[in-house]
Amino acid sequence: MIRLFVALELPEPVRNQLAGLCNGIPDVRWVDPHKMHLSLRFIGEAEEPLIPEIDAVLSAVRCSGFRLALDGVDIFGDRRRARILWAGVRPSDDLITLQSKVESALTRARLAAESRKFRPHITLARLKGKKVGRLAGYLEANAAFMTEDFPVDSFVLYSSRSGRNGAIYTPEASYALDVV
Repeated sequence: MIRLFVALELPEPVRNQLAGLCNGIPDVRWVDPHKMHLSLRFIGEAEEPLIPEIDAVLSAVRCSGFRLALDGVDIFGDRRRARILWAGVRPSDDLITLQSKVESALTRARLAAESRKFRPHITLARLKGKKVGRLAGYLEANAAFMTEDFPVDSFVLYSSRSGRNGAIYTPEASYALDVV
């Protein structure tokens, strides 16, 4: 079995901006900026023989490249029991189209459809339901966070395995988007 997910890589300047957000709240698990990505679909544990089929259906995804920007910060959970601190993504019909095509492709590879609604975000920290006293101040101080538009010209199939210092992500295949 191999743990898989599909995501967009972030350009180095965007990761550097996100790294600047990774402070100011004590006792949380900040994500290493080099591991930050925008998940399109978490696949989970997959049988090794299914990987060529997953690769084939993802290779067949046709979608135009586009530009994307990050915008704001927020949490999953509530302010007393927050689970995830994240950077938001400026609304993008192109991103929704790509994610939908990836989802459709993966269901053709006999994977169960994702039951959760797609909520594009970049995870900044895992809060594990802790009461975070400075969370409201952090969210207010970083509410205006924004990046410049950046190009999205591919998406990536990653594998993930546990390591001593958190998950280790390995790009298994990259899929180019059509040039516009």
